[in-house]
This record gives sequence, C-alpha cells and structure tokens, in this order.
Amino acid sequence: MHPAARDPWHEIAQTEGADQGAVALAVISAIDGPAYRDVGTAMAFYADGRRFGALTAGCIEEDVALQARAALADGRARKLRYGAGSPFFDLKLPCGGALEILVLPAPDLGVLHELEARRARREPTSLWIGAGGELSLLGPAEPEALRIDFAPPLRFLIFGTGPEAIFFADLVRATGAAHCLYTPEEATLSNARAAGCTCERLGQAGLPDAVQIDARTAVLFFFHDHVWEPPLLNAALKSPALYIGAQGSRRTQETRLAAMERLGWPRAALGRLRGPIGLIRSVRDPRVLAVSVLAEVMAVAEALPAERGEA
Repeated sequence: MHPAARDPWHEIAQTEGADQGAVALAVISAIDGPAYRDVGTAMAFYADGRRFGALTAGCIEEDVALQARAALADGRARKLRYGAGSPFFDLKLPCGGALEILVLPAPDLGVLHELEARRARREPTSLWIGAGGELSLLGPAEPEALRIDFAPPLRFLIFGTGPEAIFFADLVRATGAAHCLYTPEEATLSNARAAGCTCERLGQAGLPDAVQIDARTAVLFFFHDHVWEPPLLNAALKSPALYIGAQGSRRTQETRLAAMERLGWPRAALGRLRGPIGLIRSVRDPRVLAVSVLAEVMAVAEALPAERGEA
C-alpha cells in the first residue's frame, strides 16, 4: 500500500517509546473554504524520512515535512496556515481554501497506544488535542481543544460462493477495509485465499459463534444455493448492521422475503434487506457487480452521522 494511503494514527501507534522523539504528527485543525481533506486528517513524519498519510493532493506536504523536522529539533509544537491568509504566499492551494495545521513533535505514545487499542476493539472514540500539543482521551483540557472523532472503520462480512463472492471480497481487500469471506465451498475458499482475501470455511447454516455484527458492519450474501441464507439473514437482521444485502433477481428477492416471513419476520421489518443489490441494475458481470455493490455500501456508510466516543 502506498505510504500516503496508510493510516498515520496506526503507524505512530506501532512506534516504541524509545523512538517517541523521532516522529512528529501533523493534523488539520481547521478548514476555511473548499479542502481536499477533513478536519482531523493526519500525517506522520519520521526523522528518518518516512511519512504516512496525506493532508492535501501534494500541495504543502514538503513544507510540512520541513516544519516537522524543525519541530523535532526544538521540541515546540507549531500552528501553520496555508492558502488564503497564509504567510507562505508561494504555497498555493488550487482549491482556493485555507488549512490550519498543527504540528506536534513527539506526541504522547501512551495516549496513541490506547487510541489504537480502542479502535482495534471497534469502540467509537474521541481524541482531544490542546493548543500546546497535549493529547487526551478523557476530555478537553481546555475549551478550545481540537476534538477528533474516530468511528469504527467500515467492515465487510461476506457470505457466498463463486466468482461474485470472490471478486467482491478481492475488491474490498484492495481498499484496505477489514473483511472476511465465509464460504462452504472449497473452490471459492482456495481461490479467494490465493487472491489475498481473508476467508473462513462456513461449516454450518448459521452465523459462526465468534462473529459479531456492529453498526459499522456491512453484511452481504452472494449465494447461488439460497438454502444457506435464512439462518444467516436471521442473525444479520437482529443486528445493528449498517447494510444487509443479497444478490439475485427481483423474483429471487421476493422468494427470499417470503422465506424470512416464514421465520417470523413481518414484511415491514424486512425493508433493511436489500435486493437486488448494487447501484447498477441487472448486472451479469461479476466484476461490474462487485464495483456496483461496493459503491452502494460506501454511499450508505457516508450518509451515516459521525459517532462520538464518550469522554
């Protein structure tokens, strides 16, 4: 994965205490007008030249790297402004807006380790950054502290067989999103593993005991033999999953809904069960279907309100 696409919060959390002074954290603290990234977007700069994340499309990163090296040298946090109203008149933001950047040398690794642990547990979490670079997960130490909210990352649970399931799992894998393909079919299992996907054998008709579905989980079904679906759908519908969908025609969807009604689900409660799935209707190519379905899930996820952690 390209360094600009890697999560800087995760990368810094892997830093050992002895190396704390060798990394600086740059965070977008305010936006004025149009911008490439959101407030809270971060970038990690290491003294050895490594960097992770991106603040813009490449407009200011080299200057921020210089500022980060200076901050590591003198130990002082910096608040920078780029774009409209900036003293750096030779550094332009083509979008026409302005960014304020906090550069924090040697951020508190203890706080960032705990942040990483909470994110690994998929807990909504908030981080506060004080004007002097102090980090806290307990609440703001000062009224003007910058608050960054971390929702659990989008996760995909994929159930099914055949090329549709494999291509979708592989596309999700390429985005870097957490995922697992559960399949009862050996050929699907081996081919998906060969593509680098996370996979497990589905040995019974029902949700594996260890699988937990939270509100940032999308559950998708790519079965041709739909007898596998009802017990899995039953578990998914009982969960707060952000997206539940199954491939198939309108006729297949009607048959599916009737099966769920026989399990006791009223038709009104089955509105969460999407089908046919995807933004492009009547797709027969597994690759196009994968793109179409992923786009639909992403659109649903982007429409969700931000989750905030408890102070």
